[in-house]
Amino acid sequence: MPEVTGRPRVLILGGTSEGRRLAAALASAAGTPYSVISSLAGRTSKPLEIAGDVRIGGFGGTRGLVDYLTAERIDAVVDATHPFAATMTRHAVDAAAQTRTPLLVLRRPGWVEEGGDDWRRVRDLTEAAALLPRLGDRVLLTTGRQGIADFARVEGAWFLSRSVEKPVPPMPRGLETVLDRGPFTLDGERRLFRERAINVLVTKDSGGPAPKLAAARELRIPVIVVDRPPIPPAPAVTTVEEAVEWLKTALPKVARR
Repeated sequence: MPEVTGRPRVLILGGTSEGRRLAAALASAAGTPYSVISSLAGRTSKPLEIAGDVRIGGFGGTRGLVDYLTAERIDAVVDATHPFAATMTRHAVDAAAQTRTPLLVLRRPGWVEEGGDDWRRVRDLTEAAALLPRLGDRVLLTTGRQGIADFARVEGAWFLSRSVEKPVPPMPRGLETVLDRGPFTLDGERRLFRERAINVLVTKDSGGPAPKLAAARELRIPVIVVDRPPIPPAPAVTTVEEAVEWLKTALPKVARR
């Protein structure tokens, strides 16, 4: 049974820089009016430090999340998961509706094509893999380790995969892995493209700073951009500041029973 306090309990479904920044903002608010719990899926073995309480692991679908929200007496949920964590977002929206818990989706804006870009937008990784052989054979793959399997059957290409954790099979035969965590710099991305003779970039539209896109633009390298899955109907904002303001309005201003 959670400790009963006068502070509203906020569950942040995290894993993104926005989730960490929101947890820090709420934990350091004047008088610390919130009790903050960040939930991580557990796919990264060494997550960055997060303010407030942290839980790691899945909930067991919508039903499990409903049980958690009820047992922990959660007052509001902020879904600050990765833009491609569509299943978790759907479960969060459904569980919040069933428990009548206020829910907000926090998503950074997606990328916008600029002059000089050579982009191909696709719906998913399967479509990206099918298109790839027509664009290049020296591939920088920044789709996360779980997306590498979709390229396992692409023939005649060499892949450089960059991710935080090591990928697991199936993988392309010609695959080199770089374990690294951003933020990255434009100079570093330029150097990577040139030293590895990269001639095509495959990435997901995760939004946020993306010097790899600027480097590809400068070097006239084509980019395959995987579009985001749609967000289920729910209130949504794009900045941490907007999320803080939403919580001030959504949460009761009186002590909980």
